[in-house]
Amino acid sequence: MAKKSVSGKQCLITGAASGIGRATAIATARRGGILFLTDVQGDRLDEVVAEIRAAGGTVAFAQAADIADHDAVVAMAAAIHAEHGAMDVVMNVAGISIWGSVETLTHEQWRRVIDIDLMGPIHVIETFVPPMIAADRGGHLVNVSSAAGLLGLPWHAAYSAAKFGLRGVSEVLRFDLRRHGIGVSLVVPGGVDTPLVQTVEIAGIDRENPAIQKMVGRFRRHARTPEQVAESILVGIEKDRYLVHTSPDIRLGYLAQRVFPPGYALAMRLLNDQFVRITRQARQG
Repeated sequence: MAKKSVSGKQCLITGAASGIGRATAIATARRGGILFLTDVQGDRLDEVVAEIRAAGGTVAFAQAADIADHDAVVAMAAAIHAEHGAMDVVMNVAGISIWGSVETLTHEQWRRVIDIDLMGPIHVIETFVPPMIAADRGGHLVNVSSAAGLLGLPWHAAYSAAKFGLRGVSEVLRFDLRRHGIGVSLVVPGGVDTPLVQTVEIAGIDRENPAIQKMVGRFRRHARTPEQVAESILVGIEKDRYLVHTSPDIRLGYLAQRVFPPGYALAMRLLNDQFVRITRQARQG
C-alpha cells in the first residue's frame, strides 16, 4: 500500500487554537496540508492562523465554533463545502477533561464532557464524512481519544464515558469506511503537557492545593509534548494505522489488560488508592 500524505490535501482540524490541535495544525502545514481550522477560542485561533501563514503554510478557512453545538457545526460545514468541497482528512482533536468521583461529579459536568468529547466529534463526523464518501477520493478520519478510552483510570468516569464512546465509534467506522478508501486512526495519548493540565477540573478539589500541584508536577515530568503527539498522529495517517499510541506506558497497560488481566486489575487498584490518598490530603490541606 502506498504511503499516505497530507501534502496538498484539505485537512480539517478541530481544537486548533492550543495544545495537540495547534501542534497538529502547524505540523500538517509544514507537510503541505491545506488547513481548515476551528476552535471555540476565536482570538487564540486567529493567532495560530497568523503563525502558520507567516511560516508559509496554507490556511484556507478558520472559524471559531463550539463543536458541541450541532447547528454551529452544520453551518460551518455548509460554508466550507459550498466554497471548497469535501475534506480529504478530518481530525477530531478538540476536547476537555473533568475528573471526579461519582459522588462529587455534578450532572452538568457529566453532560459537558459528553457533549464536547463525544457528541462534538460525532457532529463533525456526520457533517464532514458523508461528503468525503460522495467525493470518492478516499481520505482519512482521526479521532483523538485517550488512555482513559482504554484503561480504567481513577476518577475518570465521565471522561472515560466520552472517550470509550469515541473509541466505539472509531472501531465501527474503521470497517464501515474501508470500502470507501477512508482510513480511520484512533489516537490514545497518555500524559500530554498541554494547557489542559493546568485547567482540568477535579470535582470537589481545589486545584491550587499543594498536594494537587505536586501531582501535576509529576505528571508533567513524564508527559509527552503536543509536538510529539502531533508527529505520532501524522505518522499514523501516513501509515494508515488504526490504533495510534503516543507513549510506551499506555501501550504496555493496554497489553496487560488483554493478556494479563490480574496484573492490570492490581495496577488499577493501586493507582486508585494512590489517587484517593492525594485527594484526601488536598481536602485536609
